[in-house]
Amino acid sequence: MRISHQFRVGLIALIGIVGACVSSAAYADSGRIQITVLKAGWFVGGSGGSGTLTFRGRRYPLSIGGLSAGLVFGASETHLVGRVSNILSASDVAGVYGAAGAGVAVGLGVGAIVLSNEKGAVLSLSGRQVGLIANVDLSGLAISLR
Repeated sequence: MRISHQFRVGLIALIGIVGACVSSAAYADSGRIQITVLKAGWFVGGSGGSGTLTFRGRRYPLSIGGLSAGLVFGASETHLVGRVSNILSASDVAGVYGAAGAGVAVGLGVGAIVLSNEKGAVLSLSGRQVGLIANVDLSGLAISLR
């Protein structure tokens, strides 16, 4: 059976692309992250906070900011801890993370969430929320290194 030259070139290119993707994923690393976010709103909400990324034995301070649009009423403070994966450097954590959600917190609550940014970093977080807040909204969370 004869395979055309164009087919062989295309197959070799495809194998090269898959190999590059697999090898870069193989070098991706993970770290620990801790963040505290204050959220308040009346229809449109805002959030801000800080945190720390621990990656390859070093600690990196983080700034957190965000907006929510939809039905948002009240205020809360959320403490989250977890893991960030699929990063090659600490700067890969910086970016915009989006989520759609609904919830109510009266007093003390707990929760978990998984988010990803445009660089492929994946945050797997869990923690507790304190406050009085009700929301059905689209939220954006921006994380930057300080």
